[in-house]
Amino acid sequence: MEELLPLLPPDVAYEVLDFGLHINPANLKRALQDAIDAAAGTADEIILGYGLCSMAVIGLRANGCTLVVPHVDDCISIFLGSRDEYLKQIRAEPGTYYLTKGWIEVGDTPFSEYDRLVEKYGEKRANRVIRLSIKNYTRLALIDTGHGEMERYRAYAQGLAERWDLRFEELQGSNSLIRKMLVGPWDDEFIVVPPGAAIRFEHFFPTASLAPNSKGGL
Repeated sequence: MEELLPLLPPDVAYEVLDFGLHINPANLKRALQDAIDAAAGTADEIILGYGLCSMAVIGLRANGCTLVVPHVDDCISIFLGSRDEYLKQIRAEPGTYYLTKGWIEVGDTPFSEYDRLVEKYGEKRANRVIRLSIKNYTRLALIDTGHGEMERYRAYAQGLAERWDLRFEELQGSNSLIRKMLVGPWDDEFIVVPPGAAIRFEHFFPTASLAPNSKGGL
C-alpha cells in the first residue's frame, strides 16, 4: 500500500489484507474471494494488488464485477515495474532474495525469524535452520521503491547480507506497473476477467491450455 497510496485517485476505495495470509494460499484465496464479493455490491471494477502468488488467485470469481489482476508471478514484478524486468533479474541472478521497505517492516522473512529460533532452539540450531532456508540464495537485493528512510533500510539489508554471507545489491524500483493498475491501460500486462467468469491458470500461462492430453484445458 505504500506504493499504491501516493497514486490512488481520491474516489477509489481500498482494502488491505493481512500479509500473513500468504503463508497459506488457501486462506488467502478465501479472504480474497470474500473481499471481492463484499466489494462487488458497490464497485464495478476490482483491482487485485497480487500476482499469481502461489496459485492463490486461481479460481477467484468475478461475482458482480470485473476483476483486474497484474499478469505477474508475484509482487516482486510489481515493485520492479514489470514482469519482463523480474524475468531479466531471474535470468541474471536466479539465487536472489528480495527485500523492500514494506517486507522489512512486516518482518516476514527467514532473517526475522532468527531471534525467535535462538530463543526456542539455541543459537547453533537457529543458525543451521536459517542457513538451510537460504542455501539456494547468493544475493540479497533491496528494491528501492522511492520512499524515504532508505538509508536505514539499506543499512539493515547490508547487515543481513554480511551476516549470512550474501552479496548485497540495491535495485531501483518503478511505479509504472502500479500506475497502470490504477489508471490504465489494462493491456497485455493485465488479466481482465468479466463478471461471472473466474481467473484461470491459462490466463497466466496461455500455452498450458494447448498441452497434449489436456482434455479441454485446466
